[in-house]
Amino acid sequence: MPLYSRLADVSYPNPVMVICLEGWIDAGLGAAAAAATMVSGRESERVAVWDADEVIDHRARRPVLHIADGVSTGITWPEVELRGLVDDAGQGFLALLGPEPDMKWHAFCRSVVELAQSLSVRLAVGIGAFPAPVPHTRPVRLIATAPTAAAAAEVGFVPGQIDVPAGVQAVLEHELNRAGIRSLGLWARVPHYVVSMPYPAASAALLEGLASVAGLSLPSRDLHEAAVRTRGRIDELIAASDEHRAMVSQLESQVDSVEPFERLPSGDELAAELERFLRGEGR
Repeated sequence: MPLYSRLADVSYPNPVMVICLEGWIDAGLGAAAAAATMVSGRESERVAVWDADEVIDHRARRPVLHIADGVSTGITWPEVELRGLVDDAGQGFLALLGPEPDMKWHAFCRSVVELAQSLSVRLAVGIGAFPAPVPHTRPVRLIATAPTAAAAAEVGFVPGQIDVPAGVQAVLEHELNRAGIRSLGLWARVPHYVVSMPYPAASAALLEGLASVAGLSLPSRDLHEAAVRTRGRIDELIAASDEHRAMVSQLESQVDSVEPFERLPSGDELAAELERFLRGEGR
């Protein structure tokens, strides 16, 4: 029995597939807000949907019950879907959205590869955000993960070796690459002291990075405006504490004292921040 249902045929010429599945690391909701901005107000259609009973644990991701004046009006179930969209320049692309599957990762990834091949996908780009020892007073920088060194070098990467738990997007990177489809992950570095609040500067950086590597027209003006407002609130909070001001100043010195491609956290720093973040995430 197929794991997904094909709902529509699209004829985009060699489209890009953007992957943003909720449930793994997304510090400051960087990827979620970038994906929401990418989809909002844009022409789209559902291309495929996965059988939720096959890939989602409903006790971990419960459906939403809608109640009006005591009357149960319906239930919204979590779904993984592939949508076809058109960017501001009229170019078609695909977006894999929804919750990260809880089960059948191998079968799920095979089904995504199958769809990508049938739709002639030329590039797959996953987006995410992670906590890092960087200050909010400096531009958000992106790093890449990819199955090949050439793809990672397009954006920049964390030097050295590190072992971290993987999300399904990492598995998709490898499976798509094995099928001959170029793939990479774009990750925004979010200041570790603001990961529990929305950080639109990371979302704007992800959307712009995605537009750059994928050749898409995806405006990020609203996210930049939100980032300005968020920066003001963070500045106020930092100004109220001598300890916090000293911390930000130290982070600024570390970032400013090295060349751009060396402004990345070391593997040990990244691992420590991820561990702290995951302890706070619960799941």
